Amino acid sequence: MKKNLLIGAATLIVSIPTFAGDYLTNTNQNAAFLRMVARGASIDIDGVYSNPAGLAFLPEDGFHLSLTGQSAYQTREILATSPLWTLDGNTTERYYKGTASAPIIPSFHGAYKKGRWVISASFAITGGGGKASFDNGLPMFDALATGMIAQQTGGKITPNMYEINSAMDGKQYIYGVQLGASYRINDWLSAFVGGRMNYVKSGYEGYLKAELNEQYAQLAPAMGLPSATLANLELDCDQSGWGLTPIIGLDAKLGRWNLAAKYEFQTNLNIENKTNKLEVPVGTPEEVIKPYADGEQTPSDIPAFLSVAAGYEILPTLRASVEYHFFDDKRAGMLNDRQKTLKHGTHEYLAGIEWDIIKYLTISGGFQKTDYGLSDDFQTDTSFYCSSYSLGFGARARLSDALSLDIAYFWTTYDDYTKTSADYNGTGMPGTDVYSRTNKVFGLSLNYHF
Repeated sequence: MKKNLLIGAATLIVSIPTFAGDYLTNTNQNAAFLRMVARGASIDIDGVYSNPAGLAFLPEDGFHLSLTGQSAYQTREILATSPLWTLDGNTTERYYKGTASAPIIPSFHGAYKKGRWVISASFAITGGGGKASFDNGLPMFDALATGMIAQQTGGKITPNMYEINSAMDGKQYIYGVQLGASYRINDWLSAFVGGRMNYVKSGYEGYLKAELNEQYAQLAPAMGLPSATLANLELDCDQSGWGLTPIIGLDAKLGRWNLAAKYEFQTNLNIENKTNKLEVPVGTPEEVIKPYADGEQTPSDIPAFLSVAAGYEILPTLRASVEYHFFDDKRAGMLNDRQKTLKHGTHEYLAGIEWDIIKYLTISGGFQKTDYGLSDDFQTDTSFYCSSYSLGFGARARLSDALSLDIAYFWTTYDDYTKTSADYNGTGMPGTDVYSRTNKVFGLSLNYHF
């Protein structure tokens, strides 16, 4: 039981959920995505990310620039149900809530078009982008501590006799710098070749301390305890790493139709520990400590990503798009081969429409369904996901012939995920966790052409 507790505490990795996309991918790199969602067939400056081959069909030569700022806010909730919380056979509930925020998520897209050629570049936070905080800990740590204390004291110390104080914070940023070239092969077909350099900067810290209540603390010696402290663990670790993503794309402009595809190859990426603090009890096995020791590396691949999209001009002022995404998560390496427990990769289905209501104003809206191949073995308290539905809407205001402004709101509702176990967090007792999430993103993009 003690070893299980230490393993759980050492995996104090609170991953930052991505705002749109799969586990390690942000697809919302421009406010145009947030206001319309399906942008994979876009012929606009946001195509630097969403449809780079389509840049070759930009109507004007010259520089095209876009600067974006986003704010994202999430909650992550766990309702934990188990008789473990009392150890008297009665099933009780505990509620845990974490918050994740990213007050500013910047990105930049730029392209220079000359004839058939376009050179494009971007900088964005391509994964993560914020900090998650669980001020009252997580059920897995409380459960492991409760089970360990009961085992080590022969059941003499019950949950009503002590308090567990724990907290954990995690942050994750994946910075991406992309560079590539688009070429218009003929009047209707173009292609793109490029790549993205990804740099990961993440970190996590937390503690767990279990102490006897004041009325029982003085009885510790009589119960054979060296002090009123029953469990104490601290972890503070930073991680970093980098990897390269090759990218290819095609675009076919056929009358009112625009068909586009993009493929991002898997990014092989290892993150290396810089451990500032790892305090565990004396005698902790080396195999428990080693994965979190200073200098150790952990696989954290970014999965291959396929996007296919079709856009149609219903009227000169009315356009619609549909899109499909596939993230090959089952082939992307994760800690302890966690990806192998997935049932399938991630599927996303997107649709959007935009309408030029007047010459200088466009309104738009869109929908996205995300289907993860989740399993009980994949889900953990420190890193859980829920399939979802998202809605985005907003507008573009043309301030002049060269300057425009995108403003948008993106909201996601998640399906609850219920994980039931006969051996709750290795305690030998049954239990159930219900995972829930919320998400909202605000975005603003300033676009300029000269």
